[in-house]
Amino acid sequence: MKQKPLDSGFTLIEMIVTVALVAIIASVATPFVKLHQQREKERELKEALREIRTAIDAYKQAGDEGRISRSLDSTGYPGSLDELVTGVVDRRDPKGRKIYFLRRVPRDPMNPAPSRPAQDSWGRRSYASEADDPRDNGDVYDVFSLSDRKGTNGIPYRQW
Repeated sequence: MKQKPLDSGFTLIEMIVTVALVAIIASVATPFVKLHQQREKERELKEALREIRTAIDAYKQAGDEGRISRSLDSTGYPGSLDELVTGVVDRRDPKGRKIYFLRRVPRDPMNPAPSRPAQDSWGRRSYASEADDPRDNGDVYDVFSLSDRKGTNGIPYRQW
């Protein structure tokens, strides 16, 4: 009995068409993946800003309530972001325990320098500086991203 040759497999044309279709699908999907990644980083930025700003406000409130020692000429805001993590002594606690405002300083997800410490990845604005010209003058009233890029909403990350 004579066997017939197998005619199974792909022709060159079929392979080229398949590769072309996969390339077209990949080229359409790539912008969506990049947009999703950017939105995820923006979500992380919003969460980090909210977390730090809430801690700064809690520090200020604790100072206003007399739980934190401060000088008369102090603004009541922390001297550094690190102070929110290391804590300050609670004057109302008879055992002298500390009040902690952050577990750790979150990193700015838009800052491209991963070798810098997390607290140095943020721009800091002191209470004495203007909103449109933020300067670091001894206390931390607010934080902002150091990125020069714009968000998907068209607003620069520095202004978030």
